[in-house]
Amino acid sequence: MAKVRVGVAGYGVIGQRLADGVSLQGDMELAGVADVAPTLSVRALREKGMPYKFYTAAPDKREDLDKAGIPISGTLEDLVQNVDVMLDATSAGIGAKNKELYKKYDIKAIFQGGEKDSVADVFFHGYANYEKGLGAQFLKLTSCNTTGLIRAVDCLDRAVGVEKVAITIIRRVADPGDYHRGLTNALQVEHAPSHQALDLMTIMPHVQATGILIHTPVTHGHIITVVATPKKTLSIESTMDLLGAHPRIRMVSLDEGFLGNASLFRYARDLGNPRGDMYEIAAWRDSIVMSGNDVMFAINVPQEAVVIPENMDAIRACMRMQEDRIEATSLTNKYLGIGKWRN
Repeated sequence: MAKVRVGVAGYGVIGQRLADGVSLQGDMELAGVADVAPTLSVRALREKGMPYKFYTAAPDKREDLDKAGIPISGTLEDLVQNVDVMLDATSAGIGAKNKELYKKYDIKAIFQGGEKDSVADVFFHGYANYEKGLGAQFLKLTSCNTTGLIRAVDCLDRAVGVEKVAITIIRRVADPGDYHRGLTNALQVEHAPSHQALDLMTIMPHVQATGILIHTPVTHGHIITVVATPKKTLSIESTMDLLGAHPRIRMVSLDEGFLGNASLFRYARDLGNPRGDMYEIAAWRDSIVMSGNDVMFAINVPQEAVVIPENMDAIRACMRMQEDRIEATSLTNKYLGIGKWRN
């Protein structure tokens, strides 16, 4: 069977990780990446020897790319005509404009969490609603926080059923290297309920969800506390077993030295993971407590890389590469090397 050809629009924080993720999939081929300017990410791509073909998404600004010595293989429109599916990781709102180009050539496309829900036919998560993405032309992924949150809630829901969840998100304010948020020494509370809770209900409408979000002046990862009301009895031990069995959840503890978000980022770097990326979310054993019949726990969400596996799942669904949810997610995990630490 021929490999599915994939293009990536937007070579930034998510786009460069999507390109790497696709290149690792044994049954996919990365046709190229597209961006508008010689950003640091694009310059780094050139310095690495251009492992991926580069296409300009703004032909009128090609001179800037030429001055930076970026080899150009064509335009975004050229790239779109040579793929089966596009992963659109452009800035919010740009994906909706690019959609017209994808429609012009009848190409499937997958959009990221920053786009409005209306851009896609299906709001998608690899584990929670894989079947809804089968054959769809336009899919939209959940945000990084929502992606990690749904992994944990879906894990418990499939085992014992979950009636409702209440969450508190301690959210990093910007990605490493970003300056547009400014330099702050403050916490900021958003209006409740948080969009992540509402998005969870869109993917899992049978679960009642609400939550509060607090912006924090850090860059390496979010921490979410979850209070879940199960339909069947859970204990600390059974919750730990269920979360620990999920391929994309890593159980950690304070005694091991995982004191918080920075510990996990440092560990990923010590492992030699590119850019310090970690695809799994982490759940602290020490955080699992019972409140009556409710179970409470805390997870770490590595915002730069956590959505990459679900994007690979989305390709598999929309291209009908695998009809079965577990078969598809297991292949994604295998090619990305998820769970190697279990061995």
